Formats: sequence, C-alpha cells, structure tokens
Amino acid sequence: MCWLQLRIGLGSVVFLLIGAIFGVTFSVVTPPFWGHDEITQFGRTYQVAHGGFLPQRIPDSRGVSYGGQIPVSIDALMGYALRDYSRKPQEPAPLSAGHAAYDRLGSAPVGSATKPMWFTNTAAYSAIPYVPAVAGLWLATAVGADVGNTVLLTRLAGLLAYLLIVGFALRALRGYRVQWLAFTVAVLPITLFQAGTVTADTITNALAILVSCLLVKGLFLDARLSRTEVAAALVATIALPLSKPTYVLLAMLVALIPARQYGFRGWLRWIPWCCAILGAALFAVWMKIASPTGDGMGLMREPAQWHSVRPGDQLHQILGHPWHFIDVFTHSIWLRDGEWFTQFFGQLGFAYVDVPGLSILACLLAFAVSVGIAERLSATQLRTALVALAIAASVAMIYVTLYMSFSPVGYYLIDGVQGRYFVPLAVAGVAVLLRWVPLRLTNSQGKTPVRGPAITIIVATVLALVAAIIKYHFMVWGSNL
Repeated sequence: MCWLQLRIGLGSVVFLLIGAIFGVTFSVVTPPFWGHDEITQFGRTYQVAHGGFLPQRIPDSRGVSYGGQIPVSIDALMGYALRDYSRKPQEPAPLSAGHAAYDRLGSAPVGSATKPMWFTNTAAYSAIPYVPAVAGLWLATAVGADVGNTVLLTRLAGLLAYLLIVGFALRALRGYRVQWLAFTVAVLPITLFQAGTVTADTITNALAILVSCLLVKGLFLDARLSRTEVAAALVATIALPLSKPTYVLLAMLVALIPARQYGFRGWLRWIPWCCAILGAALFAVWMKIASPTGDGMGLMREPAQWHSVRPGDQLHQILGHPWHFIDVFTHSIWLRDGEWFTQFFGQLGFAYVDVPGLSILACLLAFAVSVGIAERLSATQLRTALVALAIAASVAMIYVTLYMSFSPVGYYLIDGVQGRYFVPLAVAGVAVLLRWVPLRLTNSQGKTPVRGPAITIIVATVLALVAAIIKYHFMVWGSNL
C-alpha cells in the first residue's frame, strides 16, 4: 500500500492508538479525584446519573450552596484525596502519601448510604457533557464495582467518548494535510490528561475539535461534508453551548459553512442557521437556570473571600467602568501570561504538575510542522474575518466569565484563568492564521512533503506525552515505578 493510501486515514488511526495508550495511562497513574475539579465533577456526574439534571440548592451555613448526595464510601475517598493533594510537602518528597490509603479506601463497596456534597461550581453545568461519564457510572453500578473501580470506569467511559468523537473529527479531514494540526491539538498532554479523568471538559474539548474540523473542511477547504458529518455538525452546534457556555460562538460558526457543502438546497439551506439559533437559545435558557449558582462561587476561595465574589457587582463594574476592567485585564496578562502558556500544554490536575520543558518543545515542534504542511485555505475574507471575531470574542468571554464568577470584587487581576481553557479554540484560531499567512513548508521540488513531517509530528507527540507521564508519576508517586 502506497503512502498516499496510508495517509487517507492515518491521522485518525494514529490518534486512536496514541489517545488510547496515553489516555488510559493517565487514568491509571492519576490518583482518584486528582484531576481538575474532579471531586466536584464526579459529584455532578453522580447527581445526573440519578436524575438530578437541574442545580439543587443544599443547606450550608457558609452561604449559598448547590450540590447533591454522594455515597459515603466514595466521599471517604474524596475526602482523603482532598487532604492528600492539599498537603504540599517540601521537595523532594512525593506529592502524595502513597498508594496504601487509596487502595484501602478504593476497595470498599460503594454502598447505599449517602451524604450531602457541595459542588456549586459544577452544578452550573448542564447534563450534556456528563453523559459518557454517567454511562460509565451506570456500568460500574451494574457490575458491582468497588469505589476505586467505579472511579476508573467513569474515567474510561469519558475517554472512550473522547476517542470516538475526535477520531471521527480527524477522519472527516482524511486526505487533507491540515488533519495533522487537529491531531496535534487533540493529543496535547493536557487534553489527554483531562480525557483520562472525570470532567465536563472531556466532552467539551471533543465537541470543540469536532466543530473546528468540520468548519475547516466545509469553510476553509471548500469541501463537501458527508451526510454523517452534516448530522454531526448540526448536533454539535446544539450540544457544545450546553457543554460549556464560553464556546457558544464557536458552535455557531458552523452556520458559516456554505449550504452547498451541506448538500442543502432551497429552504433546507436554513437548517444550519436554525440549529445555531436553537443552540444559542438553549444556551440562554440554561444560563438563566444556572445563574443563581454564581452567588455561591465565592466558597471556592479562602474563607476571608467567601463573600467577595459577587457577579452582579462585577457586571456593574464592566458596564459602568469599562476602562477599569481593561486595566485589570492588562495586569492579568503581564502577571500570568507565562503561566497560561505553560498550562496550554499541561498543568496536570490539582497536583499542579507542569509538563516538562521537553514536552512543550516537542509540542511546539509538532505545531510548527503541522502548520507548515497544511493546505492553503480558501474561505472568503469576510467569512474568515467572522471566524476570527468569534474566536476573539470567545477568548474575551473566558476572561469575563472568570472575572464575574471567580474573581473577588476589587481584585487586582482576573483570577482563575487557565491555559487549558484556550485549547478548544486552537484549531479554528490557527485555521484563520493559515488563511491569512501563506507561508508553507516545501521540498526542493516545490512540493509539500507529507511522510517525513507526519512521522516528525507523531514522534514529537509521543515524546511529549512520555515525558509528561514520567514527570507526573515522579512528582506524585516518587521514583518507585
């Protein structure tokens, strides 16, 4: 079989292989509930699995709180994990206290006894991004899994969904060199780490990559979408805004794909626009439902700041004193841009382990090569500009959301912003640059090579992930393998 034939589906095949190997590795190596907000993410998953789709107010002497019930045996493991990753021992001691307590608490049966649990931050999310994790939780219950295996099966269910959705997205770009750009984003250490833990970000990232790949194919490559891809684009347009509100504009961009690429004629050409409007409407409805949870977000901060996060006051600051907000935003950039850059590649969970410099360099190499071999894109200047504006507005929404929902009133910066929040915007954002910047890699014959660059991207990706996992294991568990 010639290289061209291999190339047609190589990106998605290699993604599935690498994603499965390293995603499962992250799931196994990461202690239970050490993922990003994994304690509260699991709490929301358990609530959805038992029919709790709307935010539920719970009694709390500290103030406004939302949450639900959780089995006592799972709560015991959560409590130990919270105390363990909060210890912050002095170097060079491992960040965790070892496997013994996790093995003991993880081997306990789940049981039927429950207790109230606080998860105001994740109660604000709809049920949509938790569907795969809920399926994993149901499976764990059906087979009578103990606490540790319940957490693991819930993680692996989310990983499987991520692999299937992103694998499909990469397959949509088969035959196009730009698939390697999407591949590079999909296998960043941070994306596979999150895919291997329980979090709404797993499905959010997957849907964002799916939307971006179909946008690149239909708009920037001017290629026809298959019927399956059309259905996926329309479903993702509705599902992505309900997964994480900050990416609502990215989802709506599928309406910019020309109707001929959907195969729609006559009145059917308005179907993408109707789906975009429906997605935006459902986004607005859910935001209305979840808005009361914002009053309780201050409890995530230290006790002295519990009542300092007031979304209404922050909104008044933005509207009444926009220059003050711009000043705070500018301070945030100067003080935190280096952290956000590193976090884009990987700050792994609540151990706050930054991926090694080798991983970042390898990822940058993969990015440089994947951008260099991409096709010359052909969207109109107007539609390209609209995509660019939507990406810029989405970035602004990230900052505004954290300013209103997590930053104390009068704080000197926008707190809570993390580099991983920009990953879902990466493929579409780089596509805009590819449309406006014509520079590409060519060989001595003036042609863009494929085989060598693809191998370089794969090797760099594997190197980045291996280095990240070795460092994470060393930092968390110590040198004992």
